[in-house]
Amino acid sequence: MDLGLNGRWALVCAASKGLGRGCAEALVGEGVNVVITARGEADLLAAAEALRALNPAVEVRTVAGDIATAEGRTAALAACPQVDILINNAGGPPPGDFRDWGREQWLAALEANMLTPIDLIKATVDAMAARGFGRIVNITSGAVKAPIDVLGLSNGARSGLTGFVAGLARQPRLAGANVTINNLLPGAFDTDRLKKTMAAGAAKTGASVDDFAAKRRAAIPAQRFGTAAEFGALCAMLCSVHASYLTGQNILLDGGSYPGAF
Repeated sequence: MDLGLNGRWALVCAASKGLGRGCAEALVGEGVNVVITARGEADLLAAAEALRALNPAVEVRTVAGDIATAEGRTAALAACPQVDILINNAGGPPPGDFRDWGREQWLAALEANMLTPIDLIKATVDAMAARGFGRIVNITSGAVKAPIDVLGLSNGARSGLTGFVAGLARQPRLAGANVTINNLLPGAFDTDRLKKTMAAGAAKTGASVDDFAAKRRAAIPAQRFGTAAEFGALCAMLCSVHASYLTGQNILLDGGSYPGAF
């Protein structure tokens, strides 16, 4: 299926590895020019070379820096001739007990996982509407649907973004101008973050990492972890011309882990 994206420009945040990179790869495969960001320059440049090899016909630009800072956002936006597609993504805050968190930790979580996506949406959404095309996908978390007790910072910040998007996506001036805003909620995906989480969990329980991972996989109805490639493919579909009637939605991709009917 032709997704109708050839020649578009996308800004993909935190795209040097993991789910962000999976999204960038899927978009590049559809002929989308991309600006990718990450804090680590070496990994970012390596990802850019891989993306160029995947589709030499597209342009790939890199911006090394922290997207959660005003300077990082300004540089990323300046590198993109026009933002037709915005993929908001940032690493989640650390786990822990809310009793141990002060105001500084809460503000950092809100800055990265709520306020930064809102700032980038604000900087791009009206121009999208004026051109008659725009796709925004926020990578949030399955914890928005089923909160995880030790991820209170993430639960709070990402849920705040979710509530904001629910209202914004339904503005007729956006939805009526072919601009859609949706959230992708990943469950357990085979990424570096999951590996670190499992290593910490194994150390805490005294189990081996392999045994801990096997137990985690067994709890997922699909009996496996997700891949960045399949996550990226769904993201690209949400960005396609075929998804113009889908907006304001939270799409859970978790191998069936969430047990609810709604």
